[in-house]
Amino acid sequence: MSEFRAEKRVVVIKDAEALASGVAERFLQRVSKRSSAGKTTHVLISGGTAVTAVLRAAGHSSSREGVDWSGVHVWWADERFVPADSPERNDAAASDAFLHHIGIPSDNLHRFAASDAGIDVEEAARRYADELASFGTDEQAWPVFSVCFLGVGPDGHIASLFPDRTEIADVEHTVLPVRDSPLPPAERLTLTRRVLNSSRRVWLVLPGVDKASALGLALAGASYHSVPAAGAKGRKQTVFFVDEAAAGSVPEELIDPEF
Repeated sequence: MSEFRAEKRVVVIKDAEALASGVAERFLQRVSKRSSAGKTTHVLISGGTAVTAVLRAAGHSSSREGVDWSGVHVWWADERFVPADSPERNDAAASDAFLHHIGIPSDNLHRFAASDAGIDVEEAARRYADELASFGTDEQAWPVFSVCFLGVGPDGHIASLFPDRTEIADVEHTVLPVRDSPLPPAERLTLTRRVLNSSRRVWLVLPGVDKASALGLALAGASYHSVPAAGAKGRKQTVFFVDEAAAGSVPEELIDPEF
């Protein structure tokens, strides 16, 4: 079963709204199970409309009330290096959609430094790397993430790892500054592929027909240098959650009707 789960699987849900709700319920069930067992849970989330929609659905679900959020830590896979009060920040979207609706301690929210914190983007990356390391294990300089949520851009990017750039190929660092981003704002921060892929479960969320091409390339085994989503893979489980519009020509054998 563990080998089966390690393979990339696709879960198709009718439309974008049902997709967000379906992923949110699966997430809350998993966190609730760990919470009931007294386990600490580290969750990694990216920015983007798809992941924010999942968080919003989770924030409005009654299932959130069954979780002891004091044992949950939230980390960000990437962030826009803008002022702390900017609505462009990924943590602002996550807070409005989800974090303000749960009783999670502020110390459990591990935010990236903002551009008005008096440091540059390189120092912000170093500080986040240090914070990750403070929750690290004997095997790695970062915590064990139970679930990593990733949106996928039409170009196949994940977090702020964009196609054909040096960041996607980095195997030395845990956090990188991104300058001259192909999408605004120009400066960003991102976790590297090795950190994302250390997660037990990597859940990619792709609603909409504009994601069909990236999904197809990722499933077909494209180079992750050109299609970063193709290189996303959890240690136990890798699931592409898609709606019918994005599913397009996904091979039937890759679709998991039971997850």
